[in-house]
Amino acid sequence: MNTIDIIIFIAYLIGIVLFGSSFYRKNKTSASFTLGNNNIPTWVISMSIFATFVSSISYLALPGQAYQSNWNAFAFSLSIPFATYMAVKFFVPLYRSVNSPSAYTYLEIRFGLWAKIYASTMYLLTQLMRAGTILFLLALTLHVILGWSIITIIIVTGLSVMIYSLLGGIQAVVWTDAIQGIILVVGALACAGVLLFSMPEGPGQLFRIAMDNHKFSLGSFKPGLYSSTFWVVLIYGIVINLQNYSIDQNYVQRYMVASSQKEAQKSAIYGGLLYIPVSMLFLFIGTGLFSYYSARTGVLPADIQGDKVFPWFIVNGLPAGLTGLLIASVFAAGMSTISTSVNSSATVILDYLKSFQKGEHNEKKSMKILYLSSFIFSILSILIAIAMINVQSALDTWWKLASIFSGGMLGLFLLGYLAPKVKNTAAVLGVVSGVMVIGWMSLSPYIFTKGEHIKYASSFHSYLSIVFGTMSIFIVGFLLGFIINLFNKREIKTQ
Repeated sequence: MNTIDIIIFIAYLIGIVLFGSSFYRKNKTSASFTLGNNNIPTWVISMSIFATFVSSISYLALPGQAYQSNWNAFAFSLSIPFATYMAVKFFVPLYRSVNSPSAYTYLEIRFGLWAKIYASTMYLLTQLMRAGTILFLLALTLHVILGWSIITIIIVTGLSVMIYSLLGGIQAVVWTDAIQGIILVVGALACAGVLLFSMPEGPGQLFRIAMDNHKFSLGSFKPGLYSSTFWVVLIYGIVINLQNYSIDQNYVQRYMVASSQKEAQKSAIYGGLLYIPVSMLFLFIGTGLFSYYSARTGVLPADIQGDKVFPWFIVNGLPAGLTGLLIASVFAAGMSTISTSVNSSATVILDYLKSFQKGEHNEKKSMKILYLSSFIFSILSILIAIAMINVQSALDTWWKLASIFSGGMLGLFLLGYLAPKVKNTAAVLGVVSGVMVIGWMSLSPYIFTKGEHIKYASSFHSYLSIVFGTMSIFIVGFLLGFIINLFNKREIKTQ
């Protein structure tokens, strides 16, 4: 890498930490730490929602997927308008009426403390694994590019995010998210421009090569549940985005940060819909990389394929200065997601502990809990990222397990929201059934791999595990609730 690229990257890292930490003076109460005193501009919240949506995983994975195959992943983006409509129409008014910084207070009101404990615990586990995974991937990317120590990069990046998240609270998180969101979009646009105008025969060649190889295809439109068809990805996107907008603390907290319900609804719309053209941009980069290296045979090393192509192009195909900007963009995407996880997890922990706290609200104690929670979460994320260097398979399994159990949250929320007569017993049994379905669909292909036992493995596409699991929770919970209510009515009549 050129010296100017390293300077740009380091300047970005130092600038973000200093800017985020500057909010410390405005961050003296638990309300300011978790809700930002409800005076954050709508456009900033919108960019924060968008930046939370885009992690470094998607920043690198979408171009990699488009390079290898086509635009099938764009079907996921097409589900976002439905989720944003549901957020504006139902979810934002619901959470604003509950008036709690935690997304899981609603579940406590609806089903009791067990529901809140279940949902918040699973949320914290998945956020820990997500933050650790992103830290590891960021370090791995920079290690490949610069040769720096992976452990050193993990520690420096993790501590940098912790410093401004802990000192600045939610105000630092959303404002740095907004800046990082702008950086990652500018970086992606610059990269797409370079690809477009670096083709030997001009920009038209990029589209000709892509069209000849069906790179703009959205996938098969045939009905089926066993491969990544357009419909499978679309349905998966609907469920995942409903989960994001309905029960994910990262999003719900943004609804509460806004100055009014109307502004929160605007933020949900703009933040969600912005992802659609940006995801197109990421996919276009992957398609452009395919055309670029198809036209320049022999330039790309044989061992560089899939997700590795984009990072290789960043280092070897971009002019000095732009390489530093693109690396900063990748880190911006990752750091925005991690900082959101730090603050939202601390908020959930405080709300969780308040459920057991008796007596009057102690502001000083609340701030200590928020600071300590942010610190512990950050340190655990760093340790998980370091552990992934040598124990990737074990942590991949734990990540899958955490994802399995968190899959029950959407079904429980929908059951509480759409079936008001369903009570605790039916809800518990519904969650158990859903988690079992998700567990079977996710793990059985890895457990039943040989001989006659292979027939017990799920043959459905892995995307559908959370779809079927959510349906199972709702249907089982609803039917059991109906039966239990019917039985209770008959028992009352006989008495």
